[in-house]
Amino acid sequence: MTHQILVVEDDPAHARMLKTLIADWGYEVVLADDGDTGVEQVKSRSFDIVLLDMKMKRLSGMEALKQILEYNPSLPVVMMTAYSSVDTAVEALKIGAYDYLTKPLDFDRLKLTLERILERIFLQSENQHLKERLKSTALHHNILGKSPAMAALLDTLNMVAPTDANVLVTGESGTGKELAAAALHDNSPRKDQPFVRINCAAITPTLLESELFGHAKGAFTGADKKRKGKFLLAHKGSILLDEIGEMTLPMQVKLLRVLQEKEITPVGSDDNISVDVRVIAATNRDLKAMAKQGTFRQDLFFRLNVVTVTIPPLRERPEDIPELVLHFLARFSKKNRREIKGVAPDAMDAMIRYAWPGNVRELMNAVERAVVLARTDYITRMDLPFGQTDESETPDRAHGAGHLENTPLSRIEKQAILSTYAAADGNKSETARRLGITRKTLLKKLKQYGKDK
Repeated sequence: MTHQILVVEDDPAHARMLKTLIADWGYEVVLADDGDTGVEQVKSRSFDIVLLDMKMKRLSGMEALKQILEYNPSLPVVMMTAYSSVDTAVEALKIGAYDYLTKPLDFDRLKLTLERILERIFLQSENQHLKERLKSTALHHNILGKSPAMAALLDTLNMVAPTDANVLVTGESGTGKELAAAALHDNSPRKDQPFVRINCAAITPTLLESELFGHAKGAFTGADKKRKGKFLLAHKGSILLDEIGEMTLPMQVKLLRVLQEKEITPVGSDDNISVDVRVIAATNRDLKAMAKQGTFRQDLFFRLNVVTVTIPPLRERPEDIPELVLHFLARFSKKNRREIKGVAPDAMDAMIRYAWPGNVRELMNAVERAVVLARTDYITRMDLPFGQTDESETPDRAHGAGHLENTPLSRIEKQAILSTYAAADGNKSETARRLGITRKTLLKKLKQYGKDK
């Protein structure tokens, strides 16, 4: 494999000389004529090393360095500077540059520097930098990310949490709706009281009423004793009704009454019991559209939708991926007793570019798989689930619909099915539901792809 070197230099003659020299050493070289074009190149394709001039006209090397490392903190950047700018170069090292070289360049040292980086391309310094950033995010109740989208989310949570308003948390599967619900509870006046969770889709409609409101002894076959429901267990605290969109219409009527009257009636009992519970509902479905279609009660929708909190999908905040990767890396290295030291730049770049249809849950699964299967002390692209996949098969947010024009439909279908299957943790029924196909069809496709075991 030929290593990719990006040279960012606004002096055309010096840039051409470097390209010729470095290409003779066996590297593929790409030129950028200023800091802004250098940043664009990093975002548009993968590089192993960046050589970055300090002084440029449109965007300085220092500012370009900051933007490059913000996009991919694992990418090694070597600054090129005049003797008079050594202090600035030292400042660049503090920001995260790998090294600096003074002009006129010592070509032997340049070659040695490139070789040294490639020998240790899995850089501990960048990973340590990410780990330090990771520690600083603990303030936000296990919600990681500093992107504008996550900053807006956290701002909304901070405003809503201290109130007693019902909240509807929406977002695609795997985005972290339960974490947002927990943050709402943990930052509310109810934080010292119970936080009870229930997945409405995981319980049969006939049992859901009993799970929510409890039942009296002898209420039905097998009810040999009185049992408290989730609402009573959450008294004075909060309850999370996850997958609320899967609740049947008859059950929705009973839930609406609880929200209106602030009291429950256990199954098989005539007693009305007052409850003081903050309701947080979560769904990956469009309840407003369902209400218009008549599959979800409009009055219940309005009761639940006092405030809506929407969790952005991971593909809309790729700048948060390095933090999440390092977080999962630390967790799963410890869990699986593997001493994985970090992530290679090519792997981090691939994860930043991947569209993650299964969102954070899919990323988490991918990192754990990579930790378990890693052949070295560092995760490489080949350790990722899509690492050995042809790039045309990998969903990429940068290419859009045009990227799929010449891709066979069978290949797109395969990627969609396998990505959804991974995001659903191998649950075939859930995968079929998300894809909108029958379980029989899914099993046939998985057998075709060799994933039927």
